[in-house]
Amino acid sequence: MEKAITALKSFLAKLGQGYAPYFVILVHIVLGAVLVYASPRSTIAFLFLLAALAEIYYFKVHNGFKALAIAILLLGIMPILGLRNIFYLEVIFQISVFAALALGLNIVVGFAGLLNLGYAAFYAVGAYLWGFFGSQQMFLLNETPGTAPAGTPFFLPQDYFYLFLILGAIVASVIGLLLGLPVLRVRGDYLAIVTLGFGEVIRVLANNLDKPINLTNGPQGITPIQRPTLTPEFLEGFNSLFSGAIGRPVSAGELYNVLFYMLSLLIVAIIILVARNLEDSKLGRAWTAIREDETAAIAMGIPLVKMKLAAFAVGASFAGTMGVLVAASRTFVSPESFSFMQSIGVLTMVILGGVGSIPGVILGAAVVTILNLQVLQGLSLYLSQLRQSDAVIPLINFAWRDLSTQLDPAKYQRLLFGLILILMMIFRPGGLIPAERRKREAIVEKTKSE
Repeated sequence: MEKAITALKSFLAKLGQGYAPYFVILVHIVLGAVLVYASPRSTIAFLFLLAALAEIYYFKVHNGFKALAIAILLLGIMPILGLRNIFYLEVIFQISVFAALALGLNIVVGFAGLLNLGYAAFYAVGAYLWGFFGSQQMFLLNETPGTAPAGTPFFLPQDYFYLFLILGAIVASVIGLLLGLPVLRVRGDYLAIVTLGFGEVIRVLANNLDKPINLTNGPQGITPIQRPTLTPEFLEGFNSLFSGAIGRPVSAGELYNVLFYMLSLLIVAIIILVARNLEDSKLGRAWTAIREDETAAIAMGIPLVKMKLAAFAVGASFAGTMGVLVAASRTFVSPESFSFMQSIGVLTMVILGGVGSIPGVILGAAVVTILNLQVLQGLSLYLSQLRQSDAVIPLINFAWRDLSTQLDPAKYQRLLFGLILILMMIFRPGGLIPAERRKREAIVEKTKSE
């Protein structure tokens, strides 16, 4: 086994020299695109194409080439392939949303070392902000939840959505500051419990603020929520350029999927840029000092409360922006979308990818999302098809139609993620892509043990 691993590492090292990695990346992208174009419903082909992103990250090639390859894949090829199977755009949109949330939580947990179990609350703040102002809800404050008189107008024009992407970040960061002021004087387990309570308070408020004034429409949620404008001229121009490659004209609803896909990628790119700059800044180093030893940080003159508040505000702003985007994309928000399990899901992505590692948490978000939307759901659908057939399991002669629906893989999502986390903590505690500091610490520990 060790010989095989050594041989594989040697092969990859040779493959990463000279112009070979450039050629391998280009061939991978072209081959993956051809496979997905030829088989739009093939999950394996889609995952093979997405694996090119990991290849771009792994190989040591010029940063300009990396940026160009990513742009060609995500901005050029993927929208065309996604319009042939709209589910692919949905998968990458979900990855982008959870990557942004994971990056925001990574600021709090990974950079500053503050365990936040109520992070979904900031996500809810952004979603309900646009949900309230971008819908008819302002004119339904005195109406019975779930009812709206005919002809009720929307409160704001739909293109205010772009302004609310910024306002969502500002309002969520202010909420983060307000949360931080009373609770950041506690630490460790107590901080985790307080943030958990805060997350539940926001969810319960969204669930119950339908009386005496109907602010949130209660458990029924707010709908319809406006999307930004897509003019008929733009739709016609898009179809004239790309309908041949797609194989059919694109509807306005499908083009909205492309719009939100592009916006999610843009927001994630901005968040990555901000997070990278913060990591190497004076503020980032102060967060690291607080994470490692609060007492030593205070002794060095680091203002503890201010730095913690800054971490909460920055992390919350990322979630607020994504909340606005998701509310417009779904045209609906409800309290169930912002439960405690949502916060735990995002924390799982951070731990799986690597606490404090920017590429790590993005990979963690991608792995969890693909497992949930592609792999587990795909296996469940396949088992459902087998149950409807007369096929039997070889050797034991057991009919597939008699297989219980309780064995569907999608129902064991939490169990699978729990097992993954346990295995990661045992065999790779630093995550899939450990932070650079964690890598250096691991090397020092290994040297000492030897």
